[in-house]
Amino acid sequence: MTTIEMNSLAAKKIREALEKENNPDLKCRVQVDHVHGDHAHYGLGFDTQKPGDEVVSVQGLDLLVGPEHKDMIDGLSIKFLLYPQEGFKITNPSKNNHGDH
Repeated sequence: MTTIEMNSLAAKKIREALEKENNPDLKCRVQVDHVHGDHAHYGLGFDTQKPGDEVVSVQGLDLLVGPEHKDMIDGLSIKFLLYPQEGFKITNPSKNNHGDH
């Protein structure tokens, strides 16, 4: 089972964006955009559930995790920060990814 943590502000921002899409079949997909060395860069997008997807419930949201790179997503931390720059920060400290470099 994949573990993901998320702060309440990130959940709120994702919920607001999903509502704007006006499509009840869409969920937030957590994905790996790029892998190098022992860590990855992550992204979020909206998608429908596909066969093989794991649904991870966090902060009342269902997040989709595909079977590819699932090991790199386990332990992920998704935060929405207001400082020093407003936006999402997605890291995985358990995989040596503590932020951009």
